[in-house]
Amino acid sequence: MLVRAVSIAVLTLLLTWIGGGQAWLGRIDPALAIPIIALPMLLLALWHRGVRTALRRRTFIVALVCLATAQALLGAVLAGSMVWSQVGLTLMVGAVAALVADHVVQWRPRRTFLPWLAALVLVIGGFGGGHALLAALYRPATASSRAPAMTMLTGLPLRWSGSGDIAVIIADGGEDDPALAQLEAMGPVSLVDSLVDSVPPPSGTLLIAHPRALAPQELVAIDAFVRRGGKAVVLADALSGWPATHPLGDPRNPPVTSLLTPLLDHWGVALGAAPTDDNAASVVDVDGARLRLSSAGAFERLPPTCRSFADRHVAQCRIGAGEAWLVGDADLLFAPLWSPLVPGADHLRQADTIEWLSAQLWPGAGVAVLQPLWIRARAN
Repeated sequence: MLVRAVSIAVLTLLLTWIGGGQAWLGRIDPALAIPIIALPMLLLALWHRGVRTALRRRTFIVALVCLATAQALLGAVLAGSMVWSQVGLTLMVGAVAALVADHVVQWRPRRTFLPWLAALVLVIGGFGGGHALLAALYRPATASSRAPAMTMLTGLPLRWSGSGDIAVIIADGGEDDPALAQLEAMGPVSLVDSLVDSVPPPSGTLLIAHPRALAPQELVAIDAFVRRGGKAVVLADALSGWPATHPLGDPRNPPVTSLLTPLLDHWGVALGAAPTDDNAASVVDVDGARLRLSSAGAFERLPPTCRSFADRHVAQCRIGAGEAWLVGDADLLFAPLWSPLVPGADHLRQADTIEWLSAQLWPGAGVAVLQPLWIRARAN
């Protein structure tokens, strides 16, 4: 009994690692076993066909306990957390799958094909239903209807990103970049071209994402907003890798490097040069959130009021009465770095970029019932 139970637990772990998405996503979430757990439970039921009921049930229980123990240990070793809520949820779904699988295998209808049909429905239905359940549980909360709009200033081609031809934009109705579309789905967004006359309200927030050169009045407006108690997220890219949609040198392309040096200098911050010999995406962890960066610059100088994260690629600074999150990379908004493997499947996301930004920009946003359990990133 023990050998069979352990074998099924190991099989479930392998299926979750390969087919459940853990290896692809760099995660060790126990809940990712839910969509595939019906298959190993069905195999265990077939293995015990004809065995007395009490022994079958004990074997299922031992298999699930072995699975839960192994998942908890892997989470503790690889991610530094056991996430008992996910382990408990997986156990409950596994117990239901085991009970149904046992009934299907022990079923003796007149037509012999019916148990096989029921087994197929169990596996396919469990796979689809499991993914639907996880998509709902991992879906982040959106901002409340009373939340003030987040003010966004950017030089990235986020609005009408599909084409530079105005006639095509009018004909197609425009197509926003996925990053902007996701942010607008999370909370109200006010995308502005200048901050001189569009300073966020005192209760609002500000997202500055690799803007073009700002006038002195705009820099003063940003500084004054933060110092009076405002909150800002600043993406200052030392070497942008954002794809250019226009010919080289066209001013409609995003700036190649950050033009926020005067503002950062005023705050006592210096952004170093980005590495030019490695364009591969790198993963960093910031307060439990996973971000994927590309050619990110590190902050070489930070005042004492700042906390640094991820080898100084990210910093949280107190500026006067306010707060500013500084990120040495704007490419983290580039959709291929954070989009879920399947559109709409929040549980299969590659990074917490949108969720992390939402949590900084709107109170209560970005939080879900279940959170990804990322395998800890290596120190840079």
